[in-house]
Amino acid sequence: MPTAAPSGSLENFAEAHAGANDTPFADKFSILLAKNKDWAAQTYKQHPDLLPQLAVGQHPEILWIGCSDSRCPETTILGLLPGDVFTHRNIANVIHPADLSSGAVIEYAVRHLQVKHIVICGHTKCGGVAAALGNKGLGILDPWLLPLRQLREQHHTELETLPGDEATVKLAELNVREGLKTLKQKSVVLEAIQERGLQVHGMIYDVGSGVLRELDSSEPEDAIKARYASFKTEA
Repeated sequence: MPTAAPSGSLENFAEAHAGANDTPFADKFSILLAKNKDWAAQTYKQHPDLLPQLAVGQHPEILWIGCSDSRCPETTILGLLPGDVFTHRNIANVIHPADLSSGAVIEYAVRHLQVKHIVICGHTKCGGVAAALGNKGLGILDPWLLPLRQLREQHHTELETLPGDEATVKLAELNVREGLKTLKQKSVVLEAIQERGLQVHGMIYDVGSGVLRELDSSEPEDAIKARYASFKTEA
């Protein structure tokens, strides 16, 4: 038997909006445009001031750095609205120190939008993490996933003792912690932490339950002082 389409899927929407001859939409892009009109109308009905306010400007309090995985839509899982979260997503939520894309997002969010929180979020069942735990060549993904393979090397003994799913979660956690370390080596972030109390968080999202878990990212005072001495620069 065919599997029923999940609630809210394109297939369900097409059936609900079938024409007089009961033929569902064939063009899925047309379906997307129709869904957008329904969403805009419903949003305006529930929050009549929201979209006009967003047309003036944005004032998000959160910068979310997450994975591109379609199962991890940050605004949805946080129960928030458009305009609440400034977002950067990539394969396996990796923060490369010299990556201009994530660097530009962080700079803009911290210096210009003045966000109050930065979240780095990994997740269970992450394909990028699973790939880094395997040994198959992945073309252009190989240099992108290099930091994950380096973490695998550093924690090889521990990861080898864990069952597959547990090893994936563990490497996802290590990746988030490494991302936090890289993030806090950026002078713009250190400056905002020091001058206006910017908070940085590491999280893991469980795609099977929809629940977020915050990682303990506390550090000894000596480590914090060493970071400021080494990475905070002056304009």
